[in-house]
Parts: sequence; structure tokens; C-alpha cells
Amino acid sequence: MTGRLVIVGAGQAGFALAAKLRALKDMRPITMIGAEDVIPYQRPPLSKKYLLGESSFDRLTFRPEAWYAENQVELRLSSYVEEIDRQNKSVRMQDGSVAEYDTLALAMGATPRTLPATIGGDLQGVFTVRAKRDADLLVDEMRPGRRLLIIGGGYIGLEAAAVARHLGLDVTLIEMADRILQRVASRETADAMRAIHQQHGVTIRENTGLQRLVGEDGKVTAAELSDGTTITVDLVIVGIGVASNDRLAQDCGLDVGNGIIVDEFARTSDPAIFAMGDCASLLWKGKRVRLESVQNAVDQAEAAAAVMAGGSAPYEPKPWFWSDQYDVKLQIAGFNYGYDETLVRPGAREGSLSVWYFAQGRFIAVDAINDAKAYVSGKKMLESGIEPDKAVLADPSQDLKQLLA
Repeated sequence: MTGRLVIVGAGQAGFALAAKLRALKDMRPITMIGAEDVIPYQRPPLSKKYLLGESSFDRLTFRPEAWYAENQVELRLSSYVEEIDRQNKSVRMQDGSVAEYDTLALAMGATPRTLPATIGGDLQGVFTVRAKRDADLLVDEMRPGRRLLIIGGGYIGLEAAAVARHLGLDVTLIEMADRILQRVASRETADAMRAIHQQHGVTIRENTGLQRLVGEDGKVTAAELSDGTTITVDLVIVGIGVASNDRLAQDCGLDVGNGIIVDEFARTSDPAIFAMGDCASLLWKGKRVRLESVQNAVDQAEAAAAVMAGGSAPYEPKPWFWSDQYDVKLQIAGFNYGYDETLVRPGAREGSLSVWYFAQGRFIAVDAINDAKAYVSGKKMLESGIEPDKAVLADPSQDLKQLLA
């Protein structure tokens, strides 16, 4: 494939696509369109090291600004694509300008779900954490002694709680489900992470939803909860998941269903248009899923680049994830979708453990809490198709290496 490539989205997937094409010596013209006013950067550190003041923004960027000119990648920042014209192979920006393409890549990521204005979602002091602007606004708000309410007990909420406690805030986290991490992890992993947060002084209230936020002079001051209680708050972080940015794809007639539907080559229902990263819905063991991770964004984009450059290898996801909270590193290999059995293995260090997931007897994923050996071993087993002996897994005196023989 040759001709101009237009990339809509300047995040992890969009950058990985452009960088891989250049690494493959594919010098087709590339235009990358980004909604933010800064050059492409890593998002995960925003809610951790950047918010803590331990990392400058320069250290978050993928490459210096000069890299784009040197590699003939045109960056159009502060630009929003309003419409895709498939017939004329062009995209129209919010300012009326048009970019023509021979190949189009949709790498638009996802948008955090927000609270409706009817329950106080539009009050000052209510935040989501996704972009640099969000983190910059939070830096001024996260001060010792302030009272923070976090809505949502997923990874975003728990990571925000860890940072806030490090900065000296009084933190309450509410989760509407009966436990934290319900959608993404086992009860055993949730129990371990809950205990860690409680040891650090976070108040976690499960089976508790938000009725409404209360404000004075447009600023949030309190939260009325589903159990009838009201708590005083100074700021709120909303971590209730993200939605795929697939409106443009839907509007131009591409197949969409909880994300932009792609095949094993990252192609959409239009062969001239690819999609990758958090906005894409791909096949995983016969099921349509969105893999919301840096690893998937990079790997899928690089696989798409190889196809664009003339290759024919399909993308075969090998999911892995991570979450840093306090001095705890949670590492995940595989994807636990559809699990029906778990096995817990204590780690060598105090407080470390791993949770192994099985579906119909088949090993599909592992969560490792401060247990790098279990993570590495589990990842190798998944990549090699090894089915571990459960008796060995359950016995911490047995070395995992024997399972890799």
C-alpha cells in the first residue's frame, strides 16, 4: 500500500503506527491529527509520577518535537475531525480544512464516562483523569488535608486513591458493585488490593453509589450517597470507565459495536480504513472485545503498520497489563474474560501472591501482586501454550520453573 496516510489520533496507537512505518523504511506521507495542543505523550504516568511531581512533561513525550519533521510526519495539533468522507477519501476538521487520504487510520482512543449535570457532574471540583489538561488541573487541587471522593473502584480509581494518599489527602472511594475491581479481576485480587488501600488509610465503601453531588456557588461541597449518608468533599474524581471514540466511524457507515469493528489485520469494513487501540473492537478467541491497554495499542498499531508496508501477518493479541499503587506492582498476563475458576499461590515475599485464572480447565490469565516471578512464568506459559499443573501452582514450595520445562 502506498499514498498518503492520515492518522486520526495522536496518542499511543497513532504514534506507534507512524513510528513503526518509518522503522520499516516506509516513507509515505503521513499526517497525524491530534485534538490536544501538545505533541504525543504517554498517558499512564499522568495519574502517577506526573501528578506526584516526580516526572516533567518532557519525560512523557514519545519523541522530541524535532523527530516529526525529521521523519516527515506532519502534526496537526488542536484539531478535531468532524467528518469522514469515504467516497472522496478525505476528513474534514472543525476549522473547515480538509485532509485527503489514500489510507486512513482511526486511533482515537476512548473518553472517560462522566456524571450527568442533573446529579452535579458539571460542578467545579469534579474531575476525570485522561489527558494532560486533567492532570494539570488536579495538581492545584490535590493538597494535604483536603477531602477527596473517588467514584469507581476500578484501576483508575484505585491508582488515584494511592496518589492522593501519598499527597496527604483524606480519601473515600465508593463502588456501586458489591466489590472493587468486579469487572476486571477476581475476588481474591480485589480482597488483596482492598486490604492494601485500607492499610494506607483509604475508606472504601462498596455496595454504595452516588445519588447526587451538592455544591455551593458552583463548587462541589458534599456527596449524597445511595445508603442515605452525606459526606463533605472538596473534590471528586470520577473513574467509572471509558467509552470508545467511535462516533466518526459510525457516522460514516463503518461497522461499529462497542468500538470500531476490525479484522485480524486491523482493517475496518472499509479496506482503506484501519482502526487500532482503545477505539477498536477485535476478535479474541472468537469473542469481540476491546483491550484497553498500552500494550494492545502499540502491538496492534505495529501489526497494522506491517500490513500497510506490504506484510500479511495477522495481529495475534498477547495481552498484558500493569497497575502501580503505593509500593505495590500488580502485573497481569493474559485476559481473564470468561473465567470460571481461580487458584491462589502465595509469593515468596510477605504480602505477595498470584491469582491464576482458568476457563473450562484451561489456563487463561494470571494476576501477580509484587510477584514478578509468577508474572513472568505465567506470561511464558500463555505464550507457549503450556497448561500448568494445578498441584504445582498451589504449592509455594514448588518452583514454577519446572512448569516451563
